[in-house]
Amino acid sequence: MEKSNFVDQIRVFCKSGHGGAGSKHFMRTKYNALAGPDGGDGGRGGHIILRGNKNTWTLLPLRYYKNVFAENGEGGSGNNCTGRFGKDVFIDVPLGTIARDEVTGLKEAEILEDGQEIIWLKGGRGGLGNARFATPTNQAPEHAQPGEPGVEGWKVLELKVLADVGLVGFPNAGKSTLLSVMTAATPKIADYAFTTLVPQLGMVEYRDGKSFCIADLPGIIEGAAEGKGLGHRFLRHIERNVALLFMIPADSPNHLKEFEILRYELEKYNPELLDKRFVIAISKCDLLDEELISDIRKELPPEIPNIFISSVTQKGIQELKDLLWSIMNEDDQQKRNI
Repeated sequence: MEKSNFVDQIRVFCKSGHGGAGSKHFMRTKYNALAGPDGGDGGRGGHIILRGNKNTWTLLPLRYYKNVFAENGEGGSGNNCTGRFGKDVFIDVPLGTIARDEVTGLKEAEILEDGQEIIWLKGGRGGLGNARFATPTNQAPEHAQPGEPGVEGWKVLELKVLADVGLVGFPNAGKSTLLSVMTAATPKIADYAFTTLVPQLGMVEYRDGKSFCIADLPGIIEGAAEGKGLGHRFLRHIERNVALLFMIPADSPNHLKEFEILRYELEKYNPELLDKRFVIAISKCDLLDEELISDIRKELPPEIPNIFISSVTQKGIQELKDLLWSIMNEDDQQKRNI
């Protein structure tokens, strides 16, 4: 169910409404058979609008709603009556959704806030009625405008998870276990690779009622940037994280090499990811004594904060929360000090 319920990319055919035609009509009264033009304008075609919904976490509903058509505008009529606008179509999407054109690949919209609305495909404008074209020298215009056509085409919606901290590591590094300890999330935990097939989000309760969001993301393998394993499906979800927590198990044969492989895969996918704040967490440290902890710490890059934790005994968990909170709020602290 985990794999089928989480959909982070979907292809849909969209078509906004055509504008209604303007009316070519002339007023006729009991005492004046040629009272002049009174054709009304056509109504605007319906828009297709993206709307952010914080209670939605997947694009799954669109899997069964592949064709999105907005209503056409109504034509104008006599007595200067404007046609009814076409009904807009709202598509509720999770926060972090990007809309692209399938052909050009260009980003057309991005939803980041709850309730945010963006007109994705505009409906066609209604045509002007013949009353609009009356002039002193042409008091009985015989023409009105047709409505503009709507916009149509294949579009792609892509979800990039919004979280403050992303857990990065090889399969079986202990990411899901850490998430279950730090939050109320209940990710699948088992002793085999790729237990996590989709991102899992959880809210970490911090001090004084404060909290932050952490995401357990599918494990990286070598070659992930080229699409091996879960490849790009994983990597695109970390682009919005403020900080990345590298999870390296204590029983790894080479802790530094494992970290460098993870960092290299991020760099190949998007060099800008290296500008994010990094933290290294050595998991399963209940297997280590103080001497081994000291030896491992010497291997790790000195410029990157590191911490030794155990999700089983909860050793270092509160210290990890403090470290992550401090790193996420470094900019605010620096501004206060200036």
